[in-house]
Amino acid sequence: MSTYPTIMIDEPTLERLGVYQQRALVCAAAGLIISFVAWLVAPAHFYHGYLIGFLFWLALALGSIGLTLLHHLVGGSWGVMVRRPLEAGATLILPLAAFFLPLAVGVRTLYPWAQPDAASHEEFHTPYLNVNFFLLRALAYFVFWGFLAVIINHWSAQQDAQSDHGPSRRMGAIAGPALFLMFMSATFAAVDWGMSLDLGWTSTIYGVIYIISDVLTTLSCMIVVCTVLERSKSMNQVVTPERLHDIGKLMLAFTMLWAYMSFSQFLIIWSGNLIEEIPWYLRRTRGGWELLVAGLMIFHFFLPFFLLLYRDGKRRTNYLVRVALWILAMRFLDLTWQVVPSTNDYKSPHIAWADIFLGLAAVVGIGGVCVWYYIHRIKQRPLVPLNDMNLVRVLKREGGVQHG
Repeated sequence: MSTYPTIMIDEPTLERLGVYQQRALVCAAAGLIISFVAWLVAPAHFYHGYLIGFLFWLALALGSIGLTLLHHLVGGSWGVMVRRPLEAGATLILPLAAFFLPLAVGVRTLYPWAQPDAASHEEFHTPYLNVNFFLLRALAYFVFWGFLAVIINHWSAQQDAQSDHGPSRRMGAIAGPALFLMFMSATFAAVDWGMSLDLGWTSTIYGVIYIISDVLTTLSCMIVVCTVLERSKSMNQVVTPERLHDIGKLMLAFTMLWAYMSFSQFLIIWSGNLIEEIPWYLRRTRGGWELLVAGLMIFHFFLPFFLLLYRDGKRRTNYLVRVALWILAMRFLDLTWQVVPSTNDYKSPHIAWADIFLGLAAVVGIGGVCVWYYIHRIKQRPLVPLNDMNLVRVLKREGGVQHG
């Protein structure tokens, strides 16, 4: 008897995924049409909203690549349930590379350092923050991330077809260096696309906070995906309470890490009281934004923290998926809080409702295409990685899972 679970996606699951794809295309059309009209009418508002949507879904792609590499590096049963969904998530970097093009076109509208009338006292930024070098770095990021996504999926497909564990060993060999390079490239990308919105403001842990947020977004998405796929015969044998508990504990850990890093950044900058740094927080804690700050403290940290402390809850799919969806909503609000106030005068900040609305439209529009493409990738492969060393060890330890 084989020790591997049933691998084929059953027909009811395929039909359900097809319905989700159709709905995703409807959402994509609605969101992208709104974004396009905004680009024609109010490009400045459009670019800020579009950046929110782009960064939201980029987090899933980068987090999927990083967690896949991490599982190849350290192994463990926690990755058996989400490995194939993570591999599909890694390929989202391909359509997201196309979605970066509007930002490349609007770089001079979106970023103050790219505008001709940039303040003369900021000239020290020009060796690094200039349009040509900015676009060249973006190209390098996407080439590297795309290469990793292709390699991850190519070697995984090879491993499905052979039993000598060669592709798994190769993946394990490159996982450590690739994970380091992923961390560095994601940090530079966060600085380029997020931190540089506020000219003159710097934070040494800004990139780390974004990477932590990427992982938290990805773990939450994986819970939602596994819930959708749980009814499939190939997944209901690996979506167990123990593995849900593992993912729930990781969500709790990264929720705490996000809060710790975010508060550390605030405490260091506020206590330093430097004129170059304090305005970043003044823009985001006045004019109504202070309500969002309080909401993020309560609903992005304290509420998920206490909900994820509940052990039995982390072992139940319905409970955990509600927490995951809540965290995803908070991730949108956090990105909004970071991106939108960058255009405010810190002496008289205000909430830009148009930017927030267009950010939501961009999340829906870009997300519709990403969800359609993601489901397309999911349907092409077995939902459980075959002939993988980590999977073999887990199934042996658990006594094996037999064919139906």
